[in-house]
Amino acid sequence: MTSKNILYIEDDREIGEWVSTDLKERGYGVTWLTSGDRAVEEAGSCQLAILDVMLPGLDGFTVGQRLKKQYPGLPVLMLSARTSIDDKLQGLQFADDYLTKPFHPDELAARVEVLLRRSGAASSEALELKHLLVYEKENTIKNRETGEEIVLTGKQFHIFQYLLRHLGQIMTKEQIFEAVWGEPYLDGDKTLMVHIRHLREKLERDPATPEIIETIRGIGYRVRS
Repeated sequence: MTSKNILYIEDDREIGEWVSTDLKERGYGVTWLTSGDRAVEEAGSCQLAILDVMLPGLDGFTVGQRLKKQYPGLPVLMLSARTSIDDKLQGLQFADDYLTKPFHPDELAARVEVLLRRSGAASSEALELKHLLVYEKENTIKNRETGEEIVLTGKQFHIFQYLLRHLGQIMTKEQIFEAVWGEPYLDGDKTLMVHIRHLREKLERDPATPEIIETIRGIGYRVRS
């Protein structure tokens, strides 16, 4: 069974070490960040996000809202030492659950399990693309011919997910870059092209003659349905 991946953002290193170690011992994959700067990028390969409210730079509320905007189906669990009803209501405007510190690891694990089970209940059937089976809800891709799971980096998954959301449509390099990196595309920038090449090396039977990610010369890329 594929391990569920959790994005965990906590700037307190003692608490972060304790929580991430406990979750790993329970069988979860954990990406632990100490700020929200790379949250949207890393969340593409995760099935749940746990966010501390008090973070350096962007606070947990802002990070959580950005995650929900980019990944509406991603469950978000807020952690906070702030117990006021106003803080809880602010968090629950977008988050799926809110847990106050201090908490017992068993309670956190139980809430994580409930959120994952709830989000998986609406799990969709696999999208078939040539030799691939794409389970968008679970963020999982399998090679139908070998039965093996294809593991993508956060950025690779984000690019592929964006193309899948526009299946059959030609997307310009500018559209893809700005959706994935959140920055204006600079003409001549090779970053996207390099990521597409690495993505094809993982997804295509023969990366030299791609069947899944099609290059539209001078414009951008398309995933054929």
